[in-house]
Amino acid sequence: MNYFVIEGYKDAAEAFSQECGLSPSIDVDSIQDRMNIRNAIQNGNVEEAIERVNDLNPEILDTNPKLYFHLQQQRLIEYIREGKITEALEFAQDELAPRGEENPEFLEELERTMALLAFDDTSVSPVGDLLHPSQRQRTASELNAAILTSQSQEKDPKLPSLLKMLVWAQDELDEKVLFPRMKNLVTAELSDTNDSTTNNTAINNSFMST
Repeated sequence: MNYFVIEGYKDAAEAFSQECGLSPSIDVDSIQDRMNIRNAIQNGNVEEAIERVNDLNPEILDTNPKLYFHLQQQRLIEYIREGKITEALEFAQDELAPRGEENPEFLEELERTMALLAFDDTSVSPVGDLLHPSQRQRTASELNAAILTSQSQEKDPKLPSLLKMLVWAQDELDEKVLFPRMKNLVTAELSDTNDSTTNNTAINNSFMST
């Protein structure tokens, strides 16, 4: 349930709740609010996301200047992505430069973002990663965590940590006893006890990097 709520899987959270007879620790409708905000950012509609956050709880951005800067930085990135160079320059000067003057960290991030304008082909730019979908995902995840914190909810799902712990425990036991280890964390398939040295590289690569 914890994983479904934090990651925004509303339907899965509702189904899991019904199947197990558990009451969600949070209003499931609020999950949809967070997912609408996350989807707006992932689609490049940062201004819409900011409006939705303010409708939900204006204190989230008022009390988190770093998050607000990152959202404005993402707006600048979207202007550059769309080729709106004049708008990008004006937005950077009016909205981000004053914040950069107050905070060296913000200034460094602004300069890195503006460096995108130095390359006609951003695929060869050393800062081209800012235009990758993963940049939108990082911004969306940071905002999602802030919303959860404002609702007094955990911001990190427990499942990845539990899976890492399982992998570690199996590796430790491998050196001491024979046991039916879980060789597929997705299907919970167990290996034969005679094959206790089953290679766990795929599992480690999938979850240790989480």
